[in-house]
Amino acid sequence: MQSVQREKQISPKELYLKVKELPTPEKIEEITKALVGIKSINGTYGEVIIADFLSSFMKNIPYFSQYPELIWEQPLKDDHLGRKNIFAFLKGDVKSKKVVLFHSHMDTVGVGDFDGNKDEAFQPDVLKAHFAKQDNNQELKQAALSNEWMFGRGSVDMKSGIAVHLANLMHFSEQADQLKGNILVMFNPVEENEHTGVIDSVEELLILKDEKKYEFMLGINNDFITGLYEGDTNKYIYTGAVGKLLPCFYIYGREAHVGETLTSVDPTLISAEINRKINNNMELAENIQGELVLPPACLYQRDNKDFYNVQTALSSYMYFNYFVYKDSPNEVMEKLLTKAKQACLEMENHMKSQYQTFCEVTEAPTSPNLNWKIDVLSYNEYTSGLVSKGIDVKAISKKVVKNNVGVEKRELCFKILEELQKEDPDKSPRVVIFFAPPYCPHNYLRDEVEGEKETLNLIHDVLENFEEESSEVFKVKKFFPYLSDSSYLSLHDTNTEIDSLIENFPEFEKIYPVPVHDIRKLNIPSINIGVYGQDAHKRTERVYKPYSFQTLPYIIRNLTEKILNQ
Repeated sequence: MQSVQREKQISPKELYLKVKELPTPEKIEEITKALVGIKSINGTYGEVIIADFLSSFMKNIPYFSQYPELIWEQPLKDDHLGRKNIFAFLKGDVKSKKVVLFHSHMDTVGVGDFDGNKDEAFQPDVLKAHFAKQDNNQELKQAALSNEWMFGRGSVDMKSGIAVHLANLMHFSEQADQLKGNILVMFNPVEENEHTGVIDSVEELLILKDEKKYEFMLGINNDFITGLYEGDTNKYIYTGAVGKLLPCFYIYGREAHVGETLTSVDPTLISAEINRKINNNMELAENIQGELVLPPACLYQRDNKDFYNVQTALSSYMYFNYFVYKDSPNEVMEKLLTKAKQACLEMENHMKSQYQTFCEVTEAPTSPNLNWKIDVLSYNEYTSGLVSKGIDVKAISKKVVKNNVGVEKRELCFKILEELQKEDPDKSPRVVIFFAPPYCPHNYLRDEVEGEKETLNLIHDVLENFEEESSEVFKVKKFFPYLSDSSYLSLHDTNTEIDSLIENFPEFEKIYPVPVHDIRKLNIPSINIGVYGQDAHKRTERVYKPYSFQTLPYIIRNLTEKILNQ
């Protein structure tokens, strides 16, 4: 791809004047293209730039020109870039306290996949022209030639989603006096990794709920949807969000010289066996018929030797991506403890057998004091044992956090385990299982909850009408299959179950202070009715315009009106 000079970035006011009289689909297309042109890569100052752009754009809408105080920003706590959440509140019927929340994230993943042509990642027309010449990929070429797809970083994940919400905000602002309720628009940064934008927003949303007495009827996220298998053209509506835990394994062994390796308890061997029992094991995936449920996947596995020598490793780390649909953190911990105990017992028996064979071959006597027993404990069990020995676990943990500012959060949790191990007089081999960031709660609309059942019925009614009017086939599922900001608006776990999570999460309040009890109190049911596209996070990322720009905004409008009128 040849380097092409970037177009001059349009200003928020220029964009508003350009689109204000356009039909909805064209309006969304122009806004999407302008937003793709903003480099709002996660972890960069671009996240601030796009927040300011969106705030300025909305202030040009006549309703908000009249009521500028209804657009505000919320700076993220202790954020090194100065990132912020952006809010816009559209007041309808002054007697109604009902609110429908429109929310989207503003950040994108990086553009390393574009190699030396990174600027072109933000130029949809340039990319379209490039892919139209790709004879080695006919599907991509036809997509580019068809004029039905828009390319570019963030085109589907999720600048087009923001554009849909903005177009609908403009629509409803023109008839605010006829609206039987209120609409809150919220744009968040930091979705693509730590979700700190939406996490901080919980405080602001609770103010609206508790102090202003607004009743949040529904949150509508429009993060991207795509086919779930080859040739799949269904449009999926998700009535909830998958949760995520990051279970970590601190494995402490017994070192030995390689000349005496059979006397060691090798943590790399233990971690390998634990990995074999957990990684991609569908037995650990929840059995929810018709939902895209996934097994745990290993994201990290290594020993802690910093340099070469002939001593076996003393400790090792590993952690897993673990999607949660209905299980509580305590249920997940029990499953992992069971698997780890099985793995360690098998390793103990394996090493006994290997040592016995070694003694037989070498005609050496066996040592009566040698054993390979490995304890398996949850973090709560381990630290409770330390406290009973008089060890100040809290003081040690807080000191580690204080002395390691800026250290990667998962590494920081492991450092806490290492320091606790140093203070423990018992140096027996062990596996300690704990949770580390990120943590995403799971939620979904439930048939057994009356208000949520009514919302489900409304969703089905709206989709049936649009299915009759179009050629689309809609499928309603419970869990959005990718991690989403919607996780942090509602939480189904009980307080007891949440306490179990926190007890097994080193320095939860300092390292990853998700306001779990506030989220339970907030309890905004949030669904995903998303833009449709392909190849999110890839160089060939693209949004399908006929559905995303011409059908989706009207589905969201219709559902919003029905929710506020019910």
